[in-house]
Amino acid sequence: MIKVFGKVVDNQTRCEHYASEKDIIAIKFYCCGKYYPCYKCHRETANHPAKRWPKEMFGEKAILCGICKTEHTIEAYMGSKACLECASPFNENCRFHYPIYFEV
Repeated sequence: MIKVFGKVVDNQTRCEHYASEKDIIAIKFYCCGKYYPCYKCHRETANHPAKRWPKEMFGEKAILCGICKTEHTIEAYMGSKACLECASPFNENCRFHYPIYFEV
């Protein structure tokens, strides 16, 4: 099983910062290779600054669906509105945070 770090509040990767029904993904941070529910969790619990995924690495699996635990590539995640495995909807507002996680 993949460990999710940070201030996780349930087994579907919701955290104390983002806990809506659609907040079901965790992101593997480029800097440390660890999954966190959000940038705030990383900032508050990691001992280093976050680094963004470079565009040439968007084929890497770095998105975890908290419902079915399937890992997705960054490219697949950015091109979908729901998990490609279980069809659970992702929070559409996460796109506003893409510049924090990915070189866009």
